[in-house]
Amino acid sequence: MSASSFPDHFSSRAADYARYRPDYPDALFDFLASLAPARRRAWDCATGSGQAAAGLAARFEQVVGTDASALQIAAAVAKPGILYRVALADASGLPDGSVDLVTVAQALHWLDRDRFWPEADRVLAAGGVIAVWCYDFLRVTPEVDAVVRRLFSEVVGPYWPPERALVDRGYGELEFPFEELPAPAFAMGKLWTFPDLLGYLRTWSASRRFEESTGDDPLRIVESELRAAWGEPQDARTARWDLDLRVGRKR
Repeated sequence: MSASSFPDHFSSRAADYARYRPDYPDALFDFLASLAPARRRAWDCATGSGQAAAGLAARFEQVVGTDASALQIAAAVAKPGILYRVALADASGLPDGSVDLVTVAQALHWLDRDRFWPEADRVLAAGGVIAVWCYDFLRVTPEVDAVVRRLFSEVVGPYWPPERALVDRGYGELEFPFEELPAPAFAMGKLWTFPDLLGYLRTWSASRRFEESTGDDPLRIVESELRAAWGEPQDARTARWDLDLRVGRKR
């Protein structure tokens, strides 16, 4: 797969993706660092705007964040110790055995896994760890959730790329060619106002595809209903997601 042919669903909204996507919990990165054989280098593959890379940077001497999208890399959060570069998942440019931890956060479903798995195995040091995760449907309140579900299923439902179904099933059915390790449950939350919620929903790949296909904003269809469910737009509410995590060690 060439850099020009990868399934790019997010570059056009890279800045919004960086602003509105949720942050992963510190406890997740503490757990992963505790499993790694050392803390020299971590590779965050398909880093997007660097949410996972930022969490790893406090725990590893160096974090390499790669993404096939130059626009995503340009919008990624800058922190000491993070080196970002544009690269496909199967061509990291990292030396053999040079990485203690590989992570793929909310992106494994977009990768050519037949090519990515060997690359991850190649760059991992002896006893190195790989962690892949996705997060489920957000929860705010029952009233808000019902409207968001309608947006997800009825409004933009036909516009979801087929790979999205793997997220809905929590990655549990995917092949995982590593020695799988038990992992605790993790969740994440973000305090939002109503405009923040709208910003997040516009980062959905299906929202972008709906807009490109119809010339219309899918949020316009449900915004008044969603606003009524939310209450005062500037009232802060907590959005929550559960993580589906798989962790393995190089055999």
